[in-house]
Amino acid sequence: MVPLMQVPPDREANTLAAGDEYARRAASFGAAASAYAQHRPDYPQAAIDWALAPAQRLARRPAYILDLGAGTGKLTAQLARRTLHGAPPRVIAVDPDADMLAELDRLLPDVTAIAGRAEAIPLPDGSADAVLAGQAAHWFDLDLAMPEIARVLTTGGVFAGLWNADDDRVEWVAGLHRAIGRRNVATFSSFAEAGEESAIAAWLRGPGRSLFWPPQTAGFEHGQVRTARSLIATMRTHSMFLVMEEAEREAVFTRARDYLAAAPQTSPGEFTLPIFTIARRTLRR
Repeated sequence: MVPLMQVPPDREANTLAAGDEYARRAASFGAAASAYAQHRPDYPQAAIDWALAPAQRLARRPAYILDLGAGTGKLTAQLARRTLHGAPPRVIAVDPDADMLAELDRLLPDVTAIAGRAEAIPLPDGSADAVLAGQAAHWFDLDLAMPEIARVLTTGGVFAGLWNADDDRVEWVAGLHRAIGRRNVATFSSFAEAGEESAIAAWLRGPGRSLFWPPQTAGFEHGQVRTARSLIATMRTHSMFLVMEEAEREAVFTRARDYLAAAPQTSPGEFTLPIFTIARRTLRR
């Protein structure tokens, strides 16, 4: 990483502005906590099974699973319904946003929810058999978070990140992204372009190679039944739109409505949004 003082003057302002924008987006979700819980998609069971498969080799009962950056508990709920080693796991949810945690508490009162960050996880050493992060790990400061994840994992424990991306291999989905200036959520193409050079994969192969085994990646097709109204409601929970000026945001959504009303795949009313779920996992050495 280049120290800030070495950034050319004409780039320094852009660097600072990008950092400020990133921080605003990372902190924006609490304002939409209820809508986030209602409209964001869940994760395909096959992706969760793949992420947790290495933890099946660990013998502790109950298994302890940490949902890191749990938000309103979209992934937490699915983890709590699983069985590991023939018994329900103990699931602990950690998130820094009080409003998101309040929504999680309301929806999942039997799950332990703790305020905390990936960079300072409020759990003891070696206490987790698996750490999962759904739609969250890209917000982590990896130089701080990954050693913390390694600290709370038992030897052989698994860390996995899951991301739902719009499947823009489907032409009408790609058309929607073009109509709104590609300023919506992550897409299959954006992950494909990143390939194995994602920030997490690069960290695991670099600074983290003494803590974790090399990462593995898998993809899973998924879908969510939507209408134009509910798809735009989902878009409203994404950080890009949460921090956008109202006039600009509403102009984007007007273009989205117009496109969805005209596209034959979506104009009848109810449709399935194709989703491609990316999963990356690694094991604690």
